[in-house]
Amino acid sequence: MTTIEKNSPETRGRMIAVCSAKGGIGRTILSVNLAVSLAKRNNSVAILDGDFQFGDVSLAMDLQHTFTIKEAMEGITSLDEDRLEEYMSSHNSGVRVLPAPDRPEFADLLTKEAVSKMVNLLLLKNDFVVCDTGAGLNEHTLNLIEKADEILVVATLEMAAMKNTKLLLETLGILGLRDKVRVVLNRANMESVIKAEDGAKILGEEAPVFIPNDFQICSRSLNMGTPFVISHSKSEISKSVFKMAEMIGSNVSSTKAIRKKGKSFSLFPWKRRKGGVSK
Repeated sequence: MTTIEKNSPETRGRMIAVCSAKGGIGRTILSVNLAVSLAKRNNSVAILDGDFQFGDVSLAMDLQHTFTIKEAMEGITSLDEDRLEEYMSSHNSGVRVLPAPDRPEFADLLTKEAVSKMVNLLLLKNDFVVCDTGAGLNEHTLNLIEKADEILVVATLEMAAMKNTKLLLETLGILGLRDKVRVVLNRANMESVIKAEDGAKILGEEAPVFIPNDFQICSRSLNMGTPFVISHSKSEISKSVFKMAEMIGSNVSSTKAIRKKGKSFSLFPWKRRKGGVSK
């Protein structure tokens, strides 16, 4: 963004909060790959690792950071968008990362007001700010999703994930945030007693985003610290994330608009047939 643009309310960046009701369902890896995919569309993108106790964004991007949000917090009184840049780490994709603290006890040092200020500064400097939140709904996660322009709720087809995600969606509805939510069903073609289409019905979601299951690519991506949209850009899982980034980046069809039209939006990169899945 230019200096003129970044001070204009109309061109303020968009914040995407990625959250989930439970851990271990691919929230961080989707956050990282979404951010890189948005950057590939010539957007300036920052990631805030909002899992302040056990954040893994730096690990997922193989970043050896010098500073974290803890150090930025210590200089909060004089912090502006340029000073905040000094605490961030750069990825070769162009994505900038504000890492979570190095130790879980440091999360208690972060105040809601300070985190809000840092988010606002990031939005002044970037087209998109992707925030990988912690699992569940703690005080910091609530603060972040309330500030978000769009909330991606990640779930899988496991029974516990379905149950907890349904409760999360109901809570977001009570808080008046449901219109900002887009459900992402990760590992949507995994072996499960619940099929992807049935999972969408259980969650009361007409238009979820479906991301295919690819354990080998995701595992290698995390272990090597290389986003799969870079290392395996032609894979089906990468194509799904690219499409999700295109949908978010172009802001073509919001969840609200889809619901009004009564149409289901699918990012299935595969065809379903009786008895299995064919690509």
